Amino acid sequence: MLKASGLGRARDGFGGGGGEEQFSSFLVQKQAEQMARAGGVGLAEAFFNAMAERQDET
Repeated sequence: MLKASGLGRARDGFGGGGGEEQFSSFLVQKQAEQMARAGGVGLAEAFFNAMAERQDET
């Protein structure tokens, strides 16, 4: 999910070159691990609530 959002993609102004591109996946992996340890970003609850509302409508 983080990779698809563009996190870890090299930015023009950062200037890390090839090394930045190669090691950015490690950064994204560690950020994902920290987010999981912290309980995520709340998407599961949002999806559940949306599905529950749609079920109530039928």
